[in-house]
Amino acid sequence: MSDTIFTPGADVITTRGRGAVVDVRATPSGKFIFGVEDENGEVKYFTEKALRLAQS
Repeated sequence: MSDTIFTPGADVITTRGRGAVVDVRATPSGKFIFGVEDENGEVKYFTEKALRLAQS
């Protein structure tokens, strides 16, 4: 992982909109994916490159 840490509860902006990190998982290849819940309650998984921290 890079210097940016996406922890559960963090507000993020994804390629599909804004949401909150609700899950962090490691893939078999050793990369991390992040489950992000949007305003509709749907959880989608993204890699670190597809996320950025939302400004408060």
